[in-house]
Amino acid sequence: MEKKIYGLSMQEVEEKRKKGEGEQEPESITKSKKQIIRENVLTLFNLLNFIIAGLLFAAGAYTNMIFIAIIILNIVIGIAQECKAKKLVDELSILNRPAIKVRREGEDQEIELKDIVKGDIVILESGSQICNDSIVTSGSLEVNESLLTGESDPVIKEVGSTLYSGSSVISGKACAEVIHVGNDNYATNLVNEVKKEKQVQSELLGSMRKVTRFTSSLIIPLGILLFLEAFVLRKAPVNESVVASAVALLGMLPKGLVLLISVSLATGVIRLAKMKILVQNIYSLETLAHVDVLCLDKTGTITDGKLKAKYVIPMDRDEEINLTEDEEKQLVRAYLDASDDNNATFQALQKAFADKNAEEKNSRYKEKYDGETDKTYFVKNKISFSSKRKWGSISFVGKGTIFIGAPERIFGILPDNLENELEHGRRLVAIGFYEGEWKDEEHLPVRIQPLYSVVLEDQIRRNAKKTLEFFHRQGVDVKVISGDHVKTVAMIAKRAGLRGWADAIDMSSVGEEPDYDAICREYTVFARVTPKQKQELVKAFQRQGHKVAMTGDGVNDLLALREADCSIAIADGSDASRQIAQIVLMDSDFTHLPQVVMEGRKVIHNVTRTAGVFFIKTIYSVLLSIFCVLTNTPFPFIPIQITLIDACIEAYPSFLTILESDTRRIKGRFLSTAVRNAAPFGIVAAVMIGVTTLFLPMASGEKQTIMYLTLIIISMTAVIRSCIPFNVLRGFICVTMICGTFGALVILPGLFEISAMTVAMWVHFLIGSLTSVAGLLIILNLRGQQEECKAHMRKKKIKREA
Repeated sequence: MEKKIYGLSMQEVEEKRKKGEGEQEPESITKSKKQIIRENVLTLFNLLNFIIAGLLFAAGAYTNMIFIAIIILNIVIGIAQECKAKKLVDELSILNRPAIKVRREGEDQEIELKDIVKGDIVILESGSQICNDSIVTSGSLEVNESLLTGESDPVIKEVGSTLYSGSSVISGKACAEVIHVGNDNYATNLVNEVKKEKQVQSELLGSMRKVTRFTSSLIIPLGILLFLEAFVLRKAPVNESVVASAVALLGMLPKGLVLLISVSLATGVIRLAKMKILVQNIYSLETLAHVDVLCLDKTGTITDGKLKAKYVIPMDRDEEINLTEDEEKQLVRAYLDASDDNNATFQALQKAFADKNAEEKNSRYKEKYDGETDKTYFVKNKISFSSKRKWGSISFVGKGTIFIGAPERIFGILPDNLENELEHGRRLVAIGFYEGEWKDEEHLPVRIQPLYSVVLEDQIRRNAKKTLEFFHRQGVDVKVISGDHVKTVAMIAKRAGLRGWADAIDMSSVGEEPDYDAICREYTVFARVTPKQKQELVKAFQRQGHKVAMTGDGVNDLLALREADCSIAIADGSDASRQIAQIVLMDSDFTHLPQVVMEGRKVIHNVTRTAGVFFIKTIYSVLLSIFCVLTNTPFPFIPIQITLIDACIEAYPSFLTILESDTRRIKGRFLSTAVRNAAPFGIVAAVMIGVTTLFLPMASGEKQTIMYLTLIIISMTAVIRSCIPFNVLRGFICVTMICGTFGALVILPGLFEISAMTVAMWVHFLIGSLTSVAGLLIILNLRGQQEECKAHMRKKKIKREA
């Protein structure tokens, strides 16, 4: 017993750590630097580009290898942005690690969680988080295990009781011996069960994989055919055959788009990290922007976990008490000062009865009797508050006893006004007085004189109403899922401004095999929900075609967090929920979720708007490669020419517009929208080049120059169209893009193999450009009319159904 109180010696700590009985270093929530480098370098996209660069190098076409600089820049910027995001996330993660109080060599000291060892004696008191499984060795506690079980009722833990990691201390004080560390902990085992590798739910990532797979399937056969045609059928030298086939393949790969997506997402992660919002998976930004069902917990999410005293109601007495009103309040203050309890209820009571004129706590009570004064209250006997008996008391020398507890225990029958408060989902605390000393921990005195009833209510987070209204306007259906009583949860939802708060259901009454799909459609508030039911509710929403985000703070939320499309953890909750969540709100304030949604929308809108420009080259490169194979004609451009378009017309405008803030609702899907925007430009470019190749009676060098300049005009038209409506930044981008591109051609015509323009070439160039632009305007106008017609038909259909 003495050893347990004394704690471990430093020598014993070191010996246990050598035996492997020490806590493990917390696993990083971010990728390692090696992993970041590997994932940015070792990709199929990079492999294809480096193979093409190697072939050009072998063929001696060094000037045509400049495109590889863009690939290397992609890799460097991608790594740099992810490493910067990792640094910010790791710094916030370290700040969030709890400190543990232990007793070693007879002295209490605070250590980091990673320094604890098996056998350590931890000191636990009100508000402490239990980080390791342990056994109570002295004292007693009331523990909240709702993070493990979903039940909010406190559990009494006395000497010999087991404490589970993931729970927290409500009241009391005790010493406990650590029995498990690392993966042996109860909560850690639960985390490991659900922390399986989950496929990233990212439309952007999935779309780029589709594009890469599609282009990769074409590159090898088309590359071989183009090379063989040039080398065998047209008898071109090897180096010319390699260059001719390489340029067609390069055009199919949207080089800048991969970088644009990764940089846009990493930039969003960095911005959110500065707001103390951890995004542990960068694609979660995009996922949350698509969410249309948001499941919120009540305690700690909509509410801040604190209580506020709404009213202090003086009670009617059966008989007079020989105390003035001021003495009554002084006695209550003395009780609160002497109490060991420090939970949310007692903190609210302390504020309600705060004596602004009191100099110090000790001006009202002392533990040891050393003479009595009128202003000092000396504790004679103390019975700690217990949720099991639902009351606590403190007797003061010569002053009587104050009781604090549940109204039905202290008062018996409740008056109508207090019953009405309970109906509104509020909590009640009763305060009573007994003239003598009281020592019986099992029973109450027959006559306790009522002094006060305190009406407590959960504090709704600031801006909660605005946040819920924001999600309503954005078409996101908010659901409240809680383990608390249905009336309490519904009233909290009402005060928070949740629409549909009255559509509440007690999930403990639905039976063993409920119809979750019907329940999800009918109700907004779900109370007395078990961890398994939370998971089933998320699945039911997903079956109905919804994208679901789930917030959680405890181990009981793990199954639902694991199932959700986007998982959001509250930093004040358990380590387990933070480990598997994609987003962690470090200040535990769900009202910051709109900022995450807005960042996701910025990324998706910016990428979708500019992706159409990148896909133009992919479309015309594929079409022209097939055209060249069928007609046995060389590809009309060289790699250095395509690189100029990559740099000045695709990459430059795209990366500048990352700075823009477009936060409209997401409509349509990324890939289909981008391809639909690019298709008219890509097809017109391919047709223009094909017609010019077959029918223009000019030398090949002159035709190439005309086709290249016309292609530039078509590509620039796509950029200019994507910039409508114009602002200062977009106007600057368009002007500098035009000046930079044509400036490079004027300064370095030899590098880009541009022929000097003759009058005939100017005529054909103008005709080709004007015809192409006119054709594009006609196609885009017709498509716009078609979309308007479809929208009109949809509205008519909705009216008919209504």
